[in-house]
Amino acid sequence: MSELLTASFLSAFIIACISGAIPLLLASVGETIGEQSGVLNLGIEGMMLIGAYTGYVCAIASHSIWIGMLGGAIGGIAISLVLMVLNVWLGLNQIVLGIAITIAGGGITSVLYHNTYGQSQPSIPPDRWQLPGLSAIPAVGSSIFSQSGVFWVSILLAVAVAFLLSRTNWGLSIRAAGQQPSSLDAAGGSVMKTRSQAVLLGGFFSGIGGAYLSLLSTGAFTPFMTAGVGYIAIVVTMLSRGRIWVVAAISTLYGFTQALGTALQLGGISIPPQIISMLPYIVVMIVLLIFARSVYISPVLGAPYTRGAR
Repeated sequence: MSELLTASFLSAFIIACISGAIPLLLASVGETIGEQSGVLNLGIEGMMLIGAYTGYVCAIASHSIWIGMLGGAIGGIAISLVLMVLNVWLGLNQIVLGIAITIAGGGITSVLYHNTYGQSQPSIPPDRWQLPGLSAIPAVGSSIFSQSGVFWVSILLAVAVAFLLSRTNWGLSIRAAGQQPSSLDAAGGSVMKTRSQAVLLGGFFSGIGGAYLSLLSTGAFTPFMTAGVGYIAIVVTMLSRGRIWVVAAISTLYGFTQALGTALQLGGISIPPQIISMLPYIVVMIVLLIFARSVYISPVLGAPYTRGAR
């Protein structure tokens, strides 16, 4: 067990924690914006897979992580356009659409990957930024302060959304669209426009969350690699009740449990690999059971809005 306390092991543990936490954080931030506006997106899993694949393709073609992240964002937004048109504009069932997007996203990316990269299976080289001075700190420096610039941008995006939702008129309009859409309409705002913006932003965050997973967390794309992260993002969002700091805390806990499983195996503790794989999901379920009573779901969540309807 002594090897678990070395600087190199602690650094690897923190890196693994970040790799698991950031994709969930980004997807959950996007879903938070959507649910705050009254749109329930059950297609996050499919959007993340589309973002992971398009980001992977763009990164390989351009040899740039940043172009890959842009490709992931475009992929997520493109799929969210379907949800925006069919749900927000036409009022079709959000649950059916979300399930359809998830199934389609998984199937399409799997077929495209096997047809295009099934034989070569190229990988993405790691991208690290060494922050002067800070990167020399034992354990923390080689993990937190040697992350890709995308990591820091992801943190800034989460902070920006937290500020916008709680401190701006735009955030007030988002919450009004999800709580009392008729009041927003009466005040001169547009529920359709507000929800459309929220859906597109949700697609953007799901796309870059998927791209982060394939480009930085794993360095490669594999079919169905999200493994339920999109569904966990929905649970995290409902538990957070619009508070981004809660989203960040639960995402960090998820990443911690993912890294903990590997640590236990390296420490010589004999645990079946199936249990190790289940550990993050078990922890999320425990958190849900503990805080389930505090979960508040708006009565208009998932319901299409028709102006003038009662």
